[in-house]
Formats: sequence, C-alpha cells, structure tokens
Amino acid sequence: MRVVQVLGSSAGGVARHVAQVAQALTDAGIDTRVVGPRSVEALAAPPGVPFAAVEITDRPRPADVAAATALRRAVVGADVVHAHGLRAGALVVLATRGLRARPRIVVTVHNLPVGSRAVRGVSAVLERIVARGSDVVLGVSGDLVDAMAARGARDVARALVPAPSLADGPVPESERSRAVASVREELGIDPDEGLVVTVARLAPQKGLSTLVDAAAMIDHDVTWVVAGDGPLREELLGRAVDRGAPVSLLGRRDDVDRLLLAADVVVSAAVWEGQPIGVQEALGAGAALVVTDAGGTCEVTGDAARVVPVGDARGLADAVGHVLGDEAERDRLRSAARDRFLALPRVEDVVGQLLRAYAGGTSVTS
Repeated sequence: MRVVQVLGSSAGGVARHVAQVAQALTDAGIDTRVVGPRSVEALAAPPGVPFAAVEITDRPRPADVAAATALRRAVVGADVVHAHGLRAGALVVLATRGLRARPRIVVTVHNLPVGSRAVRGVSAVLERIVARGSDVVLGVSGDLVDAMAARGARDVARALVPAPSLADGPVPESERSRAVASVREELGIDPDEGLVVTVARLAPQKGLSTLVDAAAMIDHDVTWVVAGDGPLREELLGRAVDRGAPVSLLGRRDDVDRLLLAADVVVSAAVWEGQPIGVQEALGAGAALVVTDAGGTCEVTGDAARVVPVGDARGLADAVGHVLGDEAERDRLRSAARDRFLALPRVEDVVGQLLRAYAGGTSVTS
C-alpha cells in the first residue's frame, strides 16, 4: 500500500502530528510519503520519509491552480491520500478528480473555522467539498465530527491523536521534585508563591486575554507563566501591565516538560481546541489542571480537570484560586491526571484506526 500524507501551512501542531503518523506507518511497513509546503518539511517529514513540496497556503489564492496541478502529480499512483485540514483536503478532492486510478481519500479535520463571516463562508464551502468528496472524514473533536456529518460525510469518526510523550508513561514523583526545585530557582519564585503554567501559542484561539484578566483577579500570591510565542505577544504584555496581572511571557521553550512538572496548576484558557497536545502532556506530567470547556478539551481530560466556561475570566480565576488553596484538591487532580493519561490512545491505536480507514469496505469506527 502506498500512502501520501498531505498538509498545508502549519504553525506546528498539525505538522508534528503528520510526522508522527508518517513515522508510525513507515514503521508498520507502509510505503509512506509526505506532501506539503517547503516550510513544514523539517517538522512534518521524519528522516527517511520522502517529501514533495507543494505550496498549499492557509487561504484560497490564485496560486491554488498551480498547487492543485502539482498535487495531482504528487499523488499519482497512490492507493490512499490522507489530507490534514480543510484546505489540504479540498485541494486533494479537486486535484484527484478524473484520475484514471483515483486513490482512496481520507481527510482529518483539525480545526473549527473561526474568524469573519467571509472566512466562515469559505470554510463552509471547503467543508462541503471535503465531506462529499472524501471516502472517510476524521474530526479531532466531537463537534467537528457532528459538523462534517451534517455536511454529508459518508463515513466520519473522531480521530485518535496521541500525545508525543505517551510511550514514556507517567512521570515519577522524584522527577517532579527536581523540576520544582530547578524551575522555581530559575524563575525566582518564593516557596510560598503559587506557580501557574500555560503552554500556548500566543494567538486568538488560545483565549489568552481571558487568562490575563483571570490572573489579575486571583487572590493569591502567584506567578502565572505562559510558554509560547505568536502574534499577540505585545498586545498581551500591554494588557498584563494595564490589569496589573502577574503574568510572565516566557517565549518559546524547549523544556515545557519541566514547567508542567513544576506547576502548582496548569491552565488552558482556549476558545477552541481539538485534542490539545499540551493538555495531554500535562496529564502525563500528573498536573493539576484547570481548563475551559472548549471543543474537544474535555474529551481529552475526562474528570481529570476543573472545567470553566470559555471566556469566563471570573470563573477561571476562582477555579485556579481554589486549586492553589486546596492541597487535597491538587493531589486529587494530579492522581486523576495520571490515570487519565494511561487511558489516552497510543500510537498503535492510531495506526489501527488509519489502516481501517485506508482499507475501505468497513466503517472506520468498527
């Protein structure tokens, strides 16, 4: 079986998922290659997995005609084309029309369309193309599954997305103690001061304006650090100053695992998420989690988190403050996180789901 993984421009999460899938399929003996913009090659194509550059951008452009032509050439001879995202999926559907030996088309939808009315209108068109032109559609959260079924997808299921560190198992407490000591020393946090950690790209989807507002409301001695970079950095710095919020933007970090282990509370304030990798990693770190009820977040956490409504700064502040002030609650959440982590899908589960989707003749959920 020859499988081609296709993706468009990506801030990182989708590209890393494609790399994980491509590596797992290759390890399972499947002839796998990756197609996408040159900018994602380093993230999306593991060593030894062939890569072909096709410039699939984040929004419709005149160059899409050339991209569809290049994509058609890149997938000729494939048994299966697995596209990631609405843009890539729609281009695959259009590019493969009329091929003498049309490949089976699988599309994973990774994001809920947000933005202006025009953006949502274009996304609705792409959704219909993907739903009606694909053999299988996978959605990373239940709301996406429902949306694509409503658009007419014939075989649709929730995609499995394991955390990158899942194979390592839950982190031992001895490692947590070392991380607590080293991170607190590095950040200059006093022993009695609470440490709240958020790992997020500084972008609208992550709900960081709500986070800053919540931080300003917490009635505890606390430092709230955000690991990640993105276009909202200056805006968030200004908001934190205006609100007097104890928020520190750390920028991109290569030691997120240490931060998660050291945290008293880990928070996701997102407006929407699929199966957030950062939340899965926090579960693996045995973190006490507070999350917003955004997209598929609660499908990942189960009961291993305190949950507040999206955009509710007061509720977020109260939940974080409660966990900071209640050691027994922190311990309960940490224990629940470790248990939940062990129940998350593994790479072999993903491969099994994808092989069913690629084979045809049976529902992907069976």
